[in-house]
Amino acid sequence: MKCVPVSSCIDFQNQKMSGRFRQQTEPPSAVAKAQAEKELRETPEVVAESLKELRALLESDGTLNFRTDDDVLLIFLRPCKFYAKSAFELMGRVADFKIKHESTIGNCMPDDEKQAWLDHKVVNVLVDRDQHGRRVLIANLGSLWDTKNVTGDTVFKLFYLIHILAMGEPEGQIRGVVVVLDFDGLGMKQVAQLTPNFSLRLLSFIQEAMPLRLKEVHIVRQPFIFNIVWKVFTPFLQTKLKSRITFHSNKFGQLHSMLGKHMLPAEYGGDLPPLDYSSKDWYPTIKECEPQIIEWHSWGRKK
Repeated sequence: MKCVPVSSCIDFQNQKMSGRFRQQTEPPSAVAKAQAEKELRETPEVVAESLKELRALLESDGTLNFRTDDDVLLIFLRPCKFYAKSAFELMGRVADFKIKHESTIGNCMPDDEKQAWLDHKVVNVLVDRDQHGRRVLIANLGSLWDTKNVTGDTVFKLFYLIHILAMGEPEGQIRGVVVVLDFDGLGMKQVAQLTPNFSLRLLSFIQEAMPLRLKEVHIVRQPFIFNIVWKVFTPFLQTKLKSRITFHSNKFGQLHSMLGKHMLPAEYGGDLPPLDYSSKDWYPTIKECEPQIIEWHSWGRKK
């Protein structure tokens, strides 16, 4: 397998990366391009003007160290609908988040949490995009989460590394991503890891420092004890994210209508067989993408 620098768009016919478990770095599809124009104002004229303005803001500011080629700047412009000032502010928040949480995510690499990737099933990414062309991340935060070996900090690191790869997919930059939080078998061991500090860090990241279009969050198979977790998270939720969260419990009809029953596994009442893959299968891909991760860690506030 082969990975490429962050957001380098190459012809996917010429990629060595193949199979179901790969970072999809090909240019946006025609459908995605049409969506970008409609939802993000992504026309040649707007793109050119926004890139010019964002470069000028970065040069004038002088405190931020990011690559300034088109591919990288588009990572920040797309979630901000090509408003250069908003993209510039997002880059600043990303840099400041890195500084604030350096002890957790500073220079974190796949091998640092190799056991979590290979031996546990806390995180997974569906190989099939949903009916709207969006990547779907599944987080198993119930009984599948062995808290003795995978701490809350480790879970956050896994999320963070996955988001670096997701940013490098132009299709996903436009279509957005979806998260499914599966709390099946949630117990007090897991609840104890979902502390206010964990919640604040996770939600600060999602709401302020994640250059991705998070379109929906689906909470499934949550038992009654989940109410404890929800009370911890609620104070940190902003209106925008709160409006994108849907609770399903064990009834998946609405989940099917929102994501597509045809692309969901049997665990969620979908038409596909039960999941036969996990983060272990994605690990070779994230290892091959280490140059991207290293480069991402090098960006931020100038020292």
